[in-house]
Parts: sequence; C-alpha cells; structure tokens
Amino acid sequence: MSSTRILSIVAFALLVGLPPAHAQSDQTSGPSIPDRNYQLLRGDEDWSFLRGPALRQDFWDPIKYIPLRNRTDDWYLTIGGEAREVWEQIGNDNWGQQPYMNGYLNERYMLSLDAHYGKHVRWFVELKSGLNSYRIGGPRPIDEKKLDFQAGFLELGTSKGANSVALRVGRQELEYGSGRLIDVREGPNVRLSFDGFMVKSKIDSWQIDGFAVRPDLDKPGFFDNAQNHAVGFWGVYATRTLPRKMSLEVYYLGLDRRQAAFERGTAREVRHSLGARISRTIATERSGLDFDYEGLWQFGTFGSGNIRAWTVASETGYRFPRVPLKPRFSAKADISSGDHPATNTLGTFNPLYPKGNYFGVLATTGPGPINFIDVHPHVETSVPHNVSLSFDWIFQWRQSLDDGVYAVPGFLIRATDGSRARFVGNRPGTEIRWQANRHVWFQADYGIFYAGSFLKQTQPGRSLNYWALWSGYKF
Repeated sequence: MSSTRILSIVAFALLVGLPPAHAQSDQTSGPSIPDRNYQLLRGDEDWSFLRGPALRQDFWDPIKYIPLRNRTDDWYLTIGGEAREVWEQIGNDNWGQQPYMNGYLNERYMLSLDAHYGKHVRWFVELKSGLNSYRIGGPRPIDEKKLDFQAGFLELGTSKGANSVALRVGRQELEYGSGRLIDVREGPNVRLSFDGFMVKSKIDSWQIDGFAVRPDLDKPGFFDNAQNHAVGFWGVYATRTLPRKMSLEVYYLGLDRRQAAFERGTAREVRHSLGARISRTIATERSGLDFDYEGLWQFGTFGSGNIRAWTVASETGYRFPRVPLKPRFSAKADISSGDHPATNTLGTFNPLYPKGNYFGVLATTGPGPINFIDVHPHVETSVPHNVSLSFDWIFQWRQSLDDGVYAVPGFLIRATDGSRARFVGNRPGTEIRWQANRHVWFQADYGIFYAGSFLKQTQPGRSLNYWALWSGYKF
C-alpha cells in the first residue's frame, strides 16, 4: 500500500471526523446505567464508573479501576483477562481427505492492560497465548501461538462525546457489523489482529472509522509475530443509529494481496469493496421482528484482468420474549458470486476476514462464504439458569458451476474438476450454552456435514462430523 494512499485515507477520516463548529454538547436525560458486560474487544470496555467505591460489587472490581494519580479520577488503569479451554473432535475432515477422527485440546489465555492518562492519551496492551495438544498433524496457525501481543496501541484524541476524534497507532483488532467481512476470529484458538493506524471519529449519531493496516502473521513461538508485508488492508466504515432500534452501516474496504490464489490461478489482487448493511436488534421486551440485510459490490484487478464480484446476505427473525423459553425463529438466505475462468474477469467473491460461525457450528471445517448459495433456518430458546439452546440446518449450493469450494479463510479446498453438480451438502448443528455467572461459561456443540452431489462427484465425499466442549472464565 503506497504512502500516498495511506495519507489519503488519513486525510479523509480526519475531515469527516472533525466536529462541526456549531456542535452541541452531550445531552443527558438521566443517570446512565453502568455497563458491566465483557466486550468482544476488551479495549471497548469502560470501567471509569468504578471511581465511585459504592459501585464496586464484584471480586475483580478493585483492578478494573486503579487510580494512577492523586486527586485526578481520569488517570487510571484497568486490568482484564480470560482463560478458555476447548476440546474439539472432527471426523473425516475435508469430507474424507483426512479419513480419521482427530481430537485435540486448545487452550487460550489473554491478559489486557488499559491505561488512561486524562481525556486525551491512552495506551492499551493485550497479551495472548494459545496452546494446542494432541492434534494429528500438529497445530494449525489458528491453533497455536505460545505468547505474543494481541494488541498494543497508543491512542491520542479529543474528549469523548458526540463529536470527537482519536488516532490509534499500533497493533489492534478490527470488528465490524455482523462479522461477515471483518472479524477478530473469536472461534479459533488464536485471534486475528492487524498492525497499522486508525482514526476513530464521532459526529452526532455517526461513528466513522478510517484505517490502514496489515494483517498480523501468527507464528507459533514467543513474540515472533510480524505484519504481513504482502497484504495491505484499508477502508472507511461508518455506522449510525436509526429510529425503531435500527442501525445503518456504509463502508468502503480495500485489499491488496501480492499472491492471491483462486481456482483460475494465482496473481496480484487489488480489490475494492463497497457495501451497506441495515439491521434491527432482536426483541427483548415484547414480541417483534428483527432483521439483518447486507449487500456488497467488489471491483478491481487480478493480474492483467478485472474483478467483478458481489454478495447479498440476509437474516430475518422473530422473537417471543414473553412466551416460555423465549423462542426466536429465524432464517438466513445468502448468495455470493463465483468465477467463470473462460472470461478475463475474476468473479469469485472475497469475504476478506470473515467469522466462521456465522455459518453454523462447523466453523473450522468449511466451506466458507465464497461461490455459494445457502438457506439457513435457525431456532433458539432460553431456559432457566441462564441456559440457551439453539438448532440450525444449512443447505448449500455452488453459485457458479465453473468455480470450486473454498475454506472460510478463502483458499480453495475442492476444485470443480469438471463436475456440473451444484449441491454441496447440508449440515445440521446444535449448541447449548450455560452462562453460570458473569465470569464462568460452558458450551457444547455438535454438527454433521452430509456431503452433497458435488463433493461425491469430486471425491472423496464422505460425511463429516464435529463436536466440541468449551469452558471459559473472564474478568
């Protein structure tokens, strides 16, 4: 990524982030309720309310607000962390290319330090350790990272509020929208991070982020990660709230990969993505409709040719919070473009950095959201003692018969090999989760992938099964 392009992104983000001259100060309608939830990105948490000792109720509250300066309550340190243990077992991985049962233990440990030096300076550091044991074939890059920085950035900004701007420089996590395009990769043992900078701005109801980064290459050792200089990633992402508990997101995302591989071959990929998403939150008090609709167009160059790709994703649900078990019924319907190698235009959609479990519990097995059509009914319920149950069934087809099936990270796992079959397979899955208290949780997953006609024709085409037991502790 050239320095001119980086400067252009920064300039644009700063322009849209500067508060207008007539901006009004924040209006408060009453005392806010402290948010004690642990966020997916731990750097998004705000524990400054604990400067009042009367609000300290939890065992860990004393380390959530540690004063750093006498008689100044906005100089403080927050410490957080987690431990997670997962036993996963996969039979017939890649539909029989590994025709055995592969069981292994994944362990994750993370520790974060969040230091605030007044209203304008902050640094955040998060360490990660992911360990893998017993896996046949050894750990994958998503399984093991003995010790390194998950995040480490310096933030300089104006005061927080409806109109503010802040610059972050260093290693950081990105998470936007539903995770279809940019996700921290929470399911795998080793989360994803990026090196670079970000400008975060708030303008009234809009949150606008501009960033230019490179993905972090996870190596298995101690503090040996480095940014991937063969990949550049940049963009502008804007979000605002709408009436009736809705939100709107619009974005531009750019990707430059020196060696990008698709079924048609390998070449340099420079891809631009323009998209929008509108969503409504799930009902919590009275029965109501929720939805999540997103559309995206991609263009650019692949070697000497062009890129023209697209995707449309949808989820529509209805929840009955006043009915016993509080059931929610929903259905997803998604489609993304595939390629036609006879042309000079690459048509394969690139999902960038997606999360896997958007497509069910079989997150690590694939296939991913590339060259696919799916229908995905889902039902979930809540039972006493903070236990939730869910069941889904995904039916998947190829969008283009001239393109193959790709893994969640985007690499080809099954070439078309002349097959004209469209149906890839179907996969039922179920999950049960118990949130024992604020800190402790347990989860169990089970799923089967029944191979369809395309997998059987291209061989091997065995059905795949997966189960996992999870436990975790956060503070």
